[in-house]
Amino acid sequence: MPDKEKTEESTNILSIDIGGTSIKACLLTAEGELFSEYIKLPTPKDSTPAEVLKVIIELVSPLTDYGKIAIGFPGYVKCGVVETAPNLAKNKWAGFHLAQEVSDQLGKPVRLINDADQQALGVIASKGFEIVLTLGTGLGSSLTYDGELLPHLELAHMPITKTKDYDDYLGDRAFEKEGEKKWNERVQRLIEIYKTVFNYDTLYLGGGNAKHIAFELDHNIHIVSNRDGIKGGAKLWLAEEKYHIFTVYPKSNT
Repeated sequence: MPDKEKTEESTNILSIDIGGTSIKACLLTAEGELFSEYIKLPTPKDSTPAEVLKVIIELVSPLTDYGKIAIGFPGYVKCGVVETAPNLAKNKWAGFHLAQEVSDQLGKPVRLINDADQQALGVIASKGFEIVLTLGTGLGSSLTYDGELLPHLELAHMPITKTKDYDDYLGDRAFEKEGEKKWNERVQRLIEIYKTVFNYDTLYLGGGNAKHIAFELDHNIHIVSNRDGIKGGAKLWLAEEKYHIFTVYPKSNT
């Protein structure tokens, strides 16, 4: 538990990125600059809400100089509540008030958003129609226009074959089963589909597997890192509250 006297006036932001493989965190200034080391712990194999919360509390315990918390979550979230978590414990997350739980345990206001949306806020140029795709345990996606998040779509669960959605086709399991060469061919197919369907101005490819991309990218496609993406936690707190950006406060403060 952070020292309240020390942190209540802090403008720093604790930014947390929950992934299917690891949970990352760092402190950011209000302007989005790193204020601490970027640290991470493995996501628990039994990735229930209780177990993930334990890891979050352990991970962030050394990080004490902050006044707000931003969380990126691998699924659909609404008003601080998890609706889906396809790459965490099955049938355990729907309806879980993650933002409120973290806010109560750490004593700070929380904004919770999809992890790809948080990464988008950290990497986009805020010019035109930009898309961020994260290639990790599954496929994350975020759509933005002139720097504004558009309504979140779980594009990973659109079918790409008769039996597979994008998560099945491009996630970690597919990478391990099919190998790097075939996985790269699948990423190329995905990009061609997105060009045709979305006609984006810029496409960003992030997530842990983006480093395995082995083909030449178009001039308007860029590979970005998780370290860049976690900086989106600061922009999340600069944004106005909307249907997908919602602030939760500790119950003891309400």
